[in-house]
Formats: sequence, C-alpha cells, structure tokens
Amino acid sequence: MNCDRLLAGYDYILPTERIAQTPAVPRDQARLLVVKANLQQAHGIFRDLPNWLRSGDLLVLNNTRVLPARLHGYKASGLPVEVLLLEPQPDDGEPNDDFSNRWLALVKPGRRLKPGAQIWFGQPSPQSGFGVDTPIVSAKVLATDSATSGRILQFNLPPGQSLRDWLETYGEMPLPPYITNSDSDPAQYQTVYADRLGAVAAPTAGLHFTPELLQTLQKQGIEQAFVTLHIGVGTFRPVEAEDITVHQMHSEWADVPLATVELIRKTQAAGGRIIAVGTTAVRALEGAAQTGQLQPFQGKVNLFIYPGYEWRVVDGLITNFHLPKSSLLMLVSGLIGRSRLLDLYEQAIAAEYRFYSFGDAMLILPEAKL
Repeated sequence: MNCDRLLAGYDYILPTERIAQTPAVPRDQARLLVVKANLQQAHGIFRDLPNWLRSGDLLVLNNTRVLPARLHGYKASGLPVEVLLLEPQPDDGEPNDDFSNRWLALVKPGRRLKPGAQIWFGQPSPQSGFGVDTPIVSAKVLATDSATSGRILQFNLPPGQSLRDWLETYGEMPLPPYITNSDSDPAQYQTVYADRLGAVAAPTAGLHFTPELLQTLQKQGIEQAFVTLHIGVGTFRPVEAEDITVHQMHSEWADVPLATVELIRKTQAAGGRIIAVGTTAVRALEGAAQTGQLQPFQGKVNLFIYPGYEWRVVDGLITNFHLPKSSLLMLVSGLIGRSRLLDLYEQAIAAEYRFYSFGDAMLILPEAKL
C-alpha cells in the first residue's frame, strides 16, 4: 500500500524536551521555519512574517474563542469527575454556534455514568462530606455518544444564570494534556482577535500574532479576513485506522461569511495569494468549497485532508508543528507531501524548534505547494 495512506507513515520521534510548555513572550518572538520551493527553507522569528509575504496577499484567520471548557465535579457518591465540554447540542441535535444548556462532553471517569445519572458542581451532596464555595449546578446524563465515547449532558443552573457566564467564572482553560507544567496566563491560550466563543482548543497558529504585527501587515497591503471554526473533538481525535483513508472526522461547526468569500474572490482576481492561518482555517475554507467553488457557508464541517487532496482555495499556510499520526499532520502533508514534511520536522527537531500548541511556527509559501 502507498505509504501516504498508511498511518505508520506519519510517525516520528519527538524528544520530550521539544514540547513547548509555555508560549513565547512576546507572542511574535516564536521561531519561524519558512518553507520555500524545492524544499529549501529559511529560519527566522515570527515577527519577520511581513518579509515573506507580499502586498496583495490575504491572510485568513480563525476568530474562534476558547471556552473555559474543563470542569471539576462529583457524582452523588462524592467521587470526583472531570468534564470537558465539546460542543453544544440544541434540541434538534444539530451542533451550532449558539449557547445552550445541553452539551456533548467527555467525562472522566465516565464508564459507569449511565443515562439518568447526575454530576454536581459546587456545593456537594450530603454523602460526599466536603465543601466548595461555588453555586450549586447539576448536569444530567441524557445519553451516551458512541462516536466520541462521550455523554450528552443537560445542565441545570440557578434561575437567571446563563451557562456561558457560569463557565467564564468557574470553568478552566482546557490546555492540552502534553502541557504539564505551564504557568502561562489563560489569556495566552487565546488569539488576540478571538471573539466568537465556542472552541475547546485554540487555533494555535494564530497565537503568534500581536496587534502590532497585524497592523504592520495591513500597512504593507496584506489584507485580513476571518472565518470561524469551533475546534472540538474533530481536530484532536486521533487517527486509529491503519489505512488513513477510512478515518472519519467528527463534525465541527464553521462559518465562512459572505464578506470573507468576496474578499477571497477579489484577491484571487487581482493575482493575490490566499494564506490560511492554521489548519482549522484551511478546513473551514476548503469545506465551504466542496461543491467546486467557494461559497458562503454556515454549518458542520468534517473534511479530512491528506495527500492527494485537490485544493480549491488555499495557496499557502501558517501552522505549528503537529503530533505524530494526527489528522493535522496529514493535512499539512496534503499541501507539501508527507516525506517532505517529515524531513522538515527532522530538521526542526535538530535545530531545537519547539513543538505543539505553545511551540514555534512554520510558513509554507505558495511556491512550496505541490
């Protein structure tokens, strides 16, 4: 079988010390690996980005905002549980951008939490024998979800209180599990342009931008447009099928507005290049173009991109360094090739780049695209 289709073909060894535990400060001081034509590369820092783009280019950024989605609760017995919210579940069962009190969530430990069970947050039940100074909130398990092994939870809040406000006060930022000793401020896990609450992980390529850098780019004639893709389990769910082409992505809610579509068309007509900031912006754009032409779009996206994909919108990409065997690694491989990408990763490890969410960045210029 073609190695591009084999899960083992997307593996690599990363020394533990190369996993970034804290972000660069300032944000734009992260290192930048620039991928050019013929696998040539250059090394710089992220604030050098204006030197590598040109007037007439368009950056497309994901403006999702990370939800304080991690909660610590307990069963009626008093045993603790951890809850990670994934996406809202309105009454019709269709995930969207609206807040509701019904959510798909991962619960740990959750094997024995059957439909009808209750999870409590705040003042504990009498059986538990411990106390915390937070308003009491409960969540009832309505159903299990076979696709994620999660639970559908219905939250019950005090009268007049919204789940959004309660989470902002009592929820925790859901940092990835490989960040084990980070002392970073939760605000450092949000992009500076995040304004649509609903993600459970950050669009990490965008974490490197500062307001000053965005302003510099705009003065240089590099425009900016926004899409929304609320990052959920579809982004970080591991690929387990040995033949990656049978992997099924979990759907995530996306919005590609008319204003962004019009700016993309204008840029393309003028000979400009579309540079996606992050793999989630890629999936939003390419997902909105699956009919063959980019159109305004609002709804669920489950697009899985890997080598052999026919690109419709994106010319270049700004991205971080991704986990082995991940769908994100496969997406980037679809842009420049699997063996080329793994060779670049090997060079980045040797050059002591920092990997994953708080790590350094890679700019894949359009001339490097397959």
